[in-house]
Amino acid sequence: MTAPAPTPVVHRVSDLRAQVAAWRADGLRVALVPTMGALHQGHLTLVRHAFTRADRVVVSVFVNPIQFGPNEDFEAYPRTLEADRAALATVGASLVFAPAAAEMYPQGFATAVTVAGVSEGLCGGSRPGHFSGVATVVTKLLLQTLPDVACFGEKDYQQLQVIRRFVADLDIPVEIVGVPTVREDDGLARSSRNAYLTAEERGVAPTLHRTLQDTAQAIRSGAAVDAALEAGRRALLAAGFASVDYLELRAAEGLAPLAALDRPARLLVAARLGNTRLIDNIPVQGA
Repeated sequence: MTAPAPTPVVHRVSDLRAQVAAWRADGLRVALVPTMGALHQGHLTLVRHAFTRADRVVVSVFVNPIQFGPNEDFEAYPRTLEADRAALATVGASLVFAPAAAEMYPQGFATAVTVAGVSEGLCGGSRPGHFSGVATVVTKLLLQTLPDVACFGEKDYQQLQVIRRFVADLDIPVEIVGVPTVREDDGLARSSRNAYLTAEERGVAPTLHRTLQDTAQAIRSGAAVDAALEAGRRALLAAGFASVDYLELRAAEGLAPLAALDRPARLLVAARLGNTRLIDNIPVQGA
């Protein structure tokens, strides 16, 4: 069977807007799936979900420099546009928007979007400036595309809450949809950064999800939250993780720290395995 032609690509905001305007003129609904490329089945699931809510789906592919810290992996982050276009063609994506950095941040660019509250602690504590970079680029992508709906993976749960907060605060007319995390058969959340793991580290990595499950079960069964979280941290270190940035129970809405399971909650973790930082989260409901 012949492979489908790669998904069409545009690189300029003006061309993106022209195509979206043409779809609008035909009465079509438009969805946006923002990505940094290096696409995997998790991203393709977002596109499939977007098509349940819209007639056309734009996928942005942009490695956003302003959300990386000075010691993070911006230069090494995989850039695989042609492979991404081929993968997106298999799920029928309508258009790829792949701007250059100068298109997104032209000379003189001087604006940042910052979100208090939900951006603090967790990844916001260990990656200063990260969520301002995310909020700024997603604001631009939403205003450039003006979609009816935008889909984001729940694996980046704090990011999803940040986006929902600024979309509500800034009255951006788009529905933000969280799509459940896509996992490997052994439970590891699919992520572009999984490619950085050595074979030995890949064998250890599923412990992250299993520890979330065990910790959540302990909390649901009545264990003290602090004790359950400490046991989870110890389990990760014993399994071979180099360090645990955080393992915390937070309110599902608003991300307030919880000392007891008294409302719908989210258990979130970030831990380092070799040189790779992995994150994951699961919902936790009371008994």
